[in-house]
Amino acid sequence: MQTTNTTEQQIIEAARKIFMHRGLTGARMQDIADEAGINKAMLHYYYRSKDKLFDIVLTEAVDQMLSRLNAVFSGDLELPEKIRSAVDNYITGISENPFLPLFVLNEINQNPHRIAERFLSAPNFPNIRGFAQQLLEGMEKGTLRKVDPVQLMISIISMCIFPFLAKPLLQAVFTIDDPAFLGFMEERKVFVTEFVLNALRP
Repeated sequence: MQTTNTTEQQIIEAARKIFMHRGLTGARMQDIADEAGINKAMLHYYYRSKDKLFDIVLTEAVDQMLSRLNAVFSGDLELPEKIRSAVDNYITGISENPFLPLFVLNEINQNPHRIAERFLSAPNFPNIRGFAQQLLEGMEKGTLRKVDPVQLMISIISMCIFPFLAKPLLQAVFTIDDPAFLGFMEERKVFVTEFVLNALRP
């Protein structure tokens, strides 16, 4: 969502930063006001509720990530590069909005129809049918091992998203601080891509 008002821009940017670190539940309107450098009364003048602000930030994050993925899936890249770019963009998008996986998971548990509608009605929802068709064509030609395209896509998403969902546990078990975790996720882009491509070799 683009705004022309500088104060609104400050608020949205502050909200994005607070939600990124604390999520919806942990964030307070006072935290957002402090981060934006305004008083709480002014914050409420522009945005009456934390939920409204979160919805704006969430919509921006989802739209940005879906746009990136749709550009990959709708492009003319060969399949290996398409998978590489999809993994890269997916992990990058979540790294920039780490509150997203837990929010989506909570929404799936509480209101699955609403979250499904949010994604499916997005104008830039990725062209997964085209990607699946590209997979099937490769399988028919014998250049790819035959696998269920749906299972493959779910596996790719799961391998990308699980470390973010389990971040506190992974950091505790493997003694990884935040900077090291970001480095780990950069390495994971390569690992997931190579894992998937190896699995597709006939």
